[in-house]
Amino acid sequence: MEVEPDEIIFNIGIKGDNKNQLADNEKQLFEILKSNGVKNEDIKFKSMYQNMYSKVKVFTKNLQFKVTKKTDVGNLFESLNQKWVTSINISEIKNTKIADFRKTVKVNALKAAKEKADYLLESIGKKAGMPLEITEIEDYTSDTILPMNFRSKVANIQMEAADANVDYSFDNIDNIKLKYSIKTKYEIL
Repeated sequence: MEVEPDEIIFNIGIKGDNKNQLADNEKQLFEILKSNGVKNEDIKFKSMYQNMYSKVKVFTKNLQFKVTKKTDVGNLFESLNQKWVTSINISEIKNTKIADFRKTVKVNALKAAKEKADYLLESIGKKAGMPLEITEIEDYTSDTILPMNFRSKVANIQMEAADANVDYSFDNIDNIKLKYSIKTKYEIL
């Protein structure tokens, strides 16, 4: 099953030549995010850094913010095109109803296992009875966080950004793929 994402979590790095400038840049960042529909509770502090031994004193801060489908990501990126923004990258893509979709996929996997047992046993003149064991097989290859094919698209977008206007909308993000395997044992009648 493929699920369309409705949230993107971005990491953003900002810098300043001193603590006051960093604080001013952070204030500007919050204003830009707020004007683009990002709520204060959707912005989280991640880390802060200062190299004490460098001749050039640069203070950096990393934050994380969440955007929804309502956010105009293209306009947000235009607003964040500032000298004090050192990096922006996608941390995670999500769907707010993912738990419901996971349940549906698991139920469908169990139904498919029962159907398979029925037609295989039917071929030898038997029937599947009550389930004796149901085991969910963990699939760690699922790409619910950030699909590999999307990572390459991000790189392509960065390369094309200088040449043409890029559509940063949610429509250009690959769907989240959900796949579950169920191992079942049935009594044979």
